[in-house]
Amino acid sequence: MVPVVFLLGSCWELEQEVLDGVTPEDVANSENPILIDVLKASAYSKIVGSWGSHNSIWSIQEVSSDEMAIPQKGADWEDGGLWLRMHRHTWGTSEDAFNNSWNYCFSAIGEINNLIVSFPDVELLVAELKVLRALNYLWLIDSFGNVPIVTETTTGGNPTNNTRAEVYAFIESSIKDNMDLLSKDDTKTTINYYTAHAMLAKLYLNAGIYIGTPKWAEAEAAADVVINSGKFSLSSNFFSNFSTRNGGSTENILTLPYDENNAGGFNLAQMTLHYASQNTYNLQEQPWNGYASLEEFYNSYDDSDVRKAAFIEGPQFAADGITRLKDLSAEPGDPDGQPLTFTPKINMLGPNAYRQAGVRVGKFEFASGAAASLSNDYPLIRLGDIILIKAESAFRLGKTGPALTAINQIRTRAGVPAYTTLTLDLIFEERGREMFAEASRRTDQIRFGKWNQPWWEKAASQPFRALFPIPLQQINANPNLKQNPGY
Repeated sequence: MVPVVFLLGSCWELEQEVLDGVTPEDVANSENPILIDVLKASAYSKIVGSWGSHNSIWSIQEVSSDEMAIPQKGADWEDGGLWLRMHRHTWGTSEDAFNNSWNYCFSAIGEINNLIVSFPDVELLVAELKVLRALNYLWLIDSFGNVPIVTETTTGGNPTNNTRAEVYAFIESSIKDNMDLLSKDDTKTTINYYTAHAMLAKLYLNAGIYIGTPKWAEAEAAADVVINSGKFSLSSNFFSNFSTRNGGSTENILTLPYDENNAGGFNLAQMTLHYASQNTYNLQEQPWNGYASLEEFYNSYDDSDVRKAAFIEGPQFAADGITRLKDLSAEPGDPDGQPLTFTPKINMLGPNAYRQAGVRVGKFEFASGAAASLSNDYPLIRLGDIILIKAESAFRLGKTGPALTAINQIRTRAGVPAYTTLTLDLIFEERGREMFAEASRRTDQIRFGKWNQPWWEKAASQPFRALFPIPLQQINANPNLKQNPGY
């Protein structure tokens, strides 16, 4: 057995690893699973990366949708107008957020390819890495569409774009060719057999958009593998899936194991809370007063819906629950005055939005005394989403009974009445309420044909904006890349 010296942080985050003298042959002949865990950790650390940070892939999914916005409050959040353009679908090709998102995915892909090149004979490692690479391409096909497929065998310098259909086929084959080698244990923070099927369900759900051919039956079948596995169940407490100590969630299938000490980068408290909210949660750093939900989206929840607690609304207090917080710099025109109050109505997107306007994102627990980087594991895939994929796919296939059964599991847990009839609009609305702040709304709006419609502070937008542009920074660095149509 090959000796391995390493230090483990939270979950699988590695602070240090020492593999001096270990050859690929040693690894291939080793039966020590810890060794393989060490080898793949660098790839997973790239996935944790900047997903939960501002100005990267989560941000472009959320702020471009009708879920939330980053209003400009004078000089605060002016940011060259980026977030106003993101909300209004008037973005350009050189926005940093697009380039950051591109680099997030391709940095992980590059690390995965390097590992496959280094250890090509470690069958289980390579299979898992190829499915992990497909996960990055799932984000890329959804956001940018026509992206280069770069693998461990790619040669010849700067790659060219592949078509969206080619990327789709690559994702599908990468998953299907390797998933039977994956663990069937509930691993949570690493890819397993059921993660692979959940990825297929999400790919097939959007096949009509990606390749022009719906794959509803395939989406339902892939979702059924996860649902019927017996490995996962809906958590009785919806918010336990998003708590600071959510590693034991029965519902979360694949998570990013953030940790304030060993795997930072999940900054939601900083991104959404008002400056004075530092005193509510005894936060170690002052928040930035940015992301807020749109009033219409907030009002789509019934008051009896337990998920409405995913928003922070109303008068705000210090940690003692008694002392009223104040914003001494509140604008004279703000009807709430200085007492800090998060109101659903945002007076304008910019340039002079009120500092305390808009309900804030409270779906994830903000632990008392939390650092700027939270320790909540972020659920990339959870059973609630897969059940809704089952409901939508079944309904689109004309199977209303199974669709109602599935969607009513979600509604029952939320404490709202079961549906007796179903429409596509009801499914869309339920997905919104269930999946708020989980980077799915933009994709849902596109699939349901609602993406180009007007909403608050946004006029109808051009159809080509269903894809983000290939970042100009990437085209400048690689002239073989071609821009997406319309840009």
